[in-house]
Amino acid sequence: MKSAYELAMERLEASDPDSKIELNDDQRREISELEKKFKAKIAEKEVFLNKPLQLAREQGNKEEEILLVKQLSAEKERLNEELEIAKERVRKKQS
Repeated sequence: MKSAYELAMERLEASDPDSKIELNDDQRREISELEKKFKAKIAEKEVFLNKPLQLAREQGNKEEEILLVKQLSAEKERLNEELEIAKERVRKKQS
């Protein structure tokens, strides 16, 4: 008997024919490098916004805190979208 997870994965694979694309070693390596690069970019944004966010919290400035949290969230989302686009380009490359 299959678990709910296995059944969900089968349905997902059936609905996305590109999910069966096999990657070669160069593509895997390139995707890994992209993930490292974007993880570093996200960490950089967190470090950049952490000090003003901490200051806003210490001063009790809720509006500024909310604004900075939203900005950080938007930056992370944008970078994750860029990462997915870059990874998709690598997946579609012919070896």
